[in-house]
Order: sequence, then C-alpha cells, then structure tokens
Amino acid sequence: MIDQHLEQMLLTNKRKFMIPASLVATVNVTNSLDHAFLVLTKDHYAKIVVVDNDNHYRGLISLSMITDHLLDTHKIAINRLQKLVVGDVMQTNAPVITNPFDVEENLHLLIDQSFLTVVDDDQHFRGIVTRRELLKAVNYTVHNFAHFYQVQNK
Repeated sequence: MIDQHLEQMLLTNKRKFMIPASLVATVNVTNSLDHAFLVLTKDHYAKIVVVDNDNHYRGLISLSMITDHLLDTHKIAINRLQKLVVGDVMQTNAPVITNPFDVEENLHLLIDQSFLTVVDDDQHFRGIVTRRELLKAVNYTVHNFAHFYQVQNK
C-alpha cells in the first residue's frame, strides 16, 4: 500500500495521467493490416489500441504482431497485408483499467506495459495512461517530497 502522503504528491498533476481517447491513435478491428502498418509506422508507435465501430476496446496491435504474420519460411509474404485484418492478429489479453488514478495498480501494471488502456464499465475506450506520465509524477514526488514533509527517523 502506498503511503497517503506519497500518493497525494503522485496525484498532484493527475489531470495529465490519462490521455483522452480523442488524442490517441487507434485502428478499427476490421481495418486491413496494411492500414495498421501505416498508422504504426507513420506515427512511430510501437503498439496502438484497437476499437470496434462503437468505440469498444477490442485489443492492441503492434508492428511485431503484424510482421510475425508476414513471415514465411523463406520470404516475407507482403500480400498478407491486404488479406488479413487487425482482428486476425491483435493481442486481446493485455490488461485494461477503469480508474486512471489508481496509482498502485498502475505502477504494478506499467512495469510490463508502456501504456494502459482505460475503459468504462461498458468497455468503451476512454484513453490511455502512459508509463511516461506516471514516471513524471514519480520524478516530481521524489524530488519535492522534502519541500512538503519533514521526515524523522523512528
């Protein structure tokens, strides 16, 4: 459990924790792999969120997931980019969260993820919490804690 004083400081800029869905690059579960490949490459993302037509979260897709499906034994089967859709290759078991301000849960999950997908109770995509933003909060806290609190040895 995180000390309440530390958590309070970590949440100082909590409005920056979640990047809203409207600002996050996504692809549709029915998009072709060539579309997803272009979005990932052009925007320099390693992994992006997959949604359906009603903006429900469906999974994540990365360049490595796409290239894994293009590899044949002796060559790259580039024609598969038009034949397969995002839903054929996406990851569906990535963790999702509903509370972007649960610092303890987010810290644990962001050890193995660069971002966490935020959904509401109906699985509508609301945004992402990035490891970068949480690390900025940690950085602020460890550098400013003594300005707010006096620590005494037990």
